[in-house]
Amino acid sequence: MNRVCELLGIDYPIIQGGMAWCSGARLAAAVSAAGGLGLVGGGSMEPELFRQHIRKARTLTDRPVGVNIPLTFRQAPGLIQVALEERVPAVFISAGSPKRHTATFKDNGARVFHVVSTPEQAVKCQQAGVDGVVAEGFEAGGHNGREELTTMVLTAHAARLVDVPVLAAGGIATGRQLAAAFALGAEGVQLGTRFALTRESSAHENFKNFCLQAGSDATLVVLKKKIPVRMMNNPFRERIIAAEARGASGEELLEILGEGRPRRGMFEGDLTEGVLEIGQVTAMIEDLPSCAEVIERMMAEYEQARRSLPVF
Repeated sequence: MNRVCELLGIDYPIIQGGMAWCSGARLAAAVSAAGGLGLVGGGSMEPELFRQHIRKARTLTDRPVGVNIPLTFRQAPGLIQVALEERVPAVFISAGSPKRHTATFKDNGARVFHVVSTPEQAVKCQQAGVDGVVAEGFEAGGHNGREELTTMVLTAHAARLVDVPVLAAGGIATGRQLAAAFALGAEGVQLGTRFALTRESSAHENFKNFCLQAGSDATLVVLKKKIPVRMMNNPFRERIIAAEARGASGEELLEILGEGRPRRGMFEGDLTEGVLEIGQVTAMIEDLPSCAEVIERMMAEYEQARRSLPVF
């Protein structure tokens, strides 16, 4: 049996990314009900709202539902406490040190996966006792590693260095890409963009439809001086690029960014002044299906790709 499926109690090794402003109870439950693992994304929630979404997800499906907690988020301590109190079965941690909380979560009965942007980080995570790592390449939406390693390089390198299961993330939305991830040594995938652009995602319809119109050059990583983040092109991103071009300091860039722009763009649908975080693979996405349809399609495409590989 696939180790990821066995560890997480799921049918398919497909995990939904814990995206801020997109990953509420409805999305997480829909992915889990379809046989993958849905995650309630804590990166945009206060602790009590996080608790409400965890509990609501449990009313929508009897399958396992996990959470994502970015350790650098100011609410992280409270989110961690809620996840422990709610005895969440799977915790996906991003940013920060894997040593700080892995043992605590595992002692509480949770499986722990940590998101990494370098193979060296994957090794450190294994040493810290995680159950698996998510190798997230530079193609991914949202916050990225400064090293700019692509999913193809990062996944293959990490899989060579660690014994725990590796999930490939960044630039994956189809069954053919799932097959490619397995060929690189991954034992599963984590999808952000593809699940952000579904009917159950809590992202605003303006944002979803704008992403469907994206070309292959629509996203770009900006704010590299402070917090590298991949954004869709819009007037606000152009302001950031112009400021960077004239040599604005990191502090000035953060002042321009201000507070609440991701919520404004992705959750409230302001396509002009909001931050629109999405991955490169958005250019390959043309519709807004249900999560069940995404997983069904991916597995069918995977089987077709596997059978059609040439034999030499």
